[in-house]
Amino acid sequence: MKHHLKQSRSTKSISIHGLDEEMVQLINERAKSAGTSVNKVVKELLSKALGTGNDKKEHREEFLDLFGVWTEADERQFEEAIRDLEAVRAEEWK
Repeated sequence: MKHHLKQSRSTKSISIHGLDEEMVQLINERAKSAGTSVNKVVKELLSKALGTGNDKKEHREEFLDLFGVWTEADERQFEEAIRDLEAVRAEEWK
């Protein structure tokens, strides 16, 4: 009986030298606003620029300035603020 080994696609690493401060700052800001790593941001930018990757587009980053990103503290504060609104009071429905 022959056994076939599934070959996995190996990933490679590259280094990019000579990035100016503005570009580094923009990449860092994008990673922070998207809540992801610098590595992931660079890979997404390269994928978009080269037209590779999934056909499914990730539009989250495009709209961050419109809806913002909540921290866990922001979410807790919001949940606390609306807690009373979620209570159902039977006497108010008569």
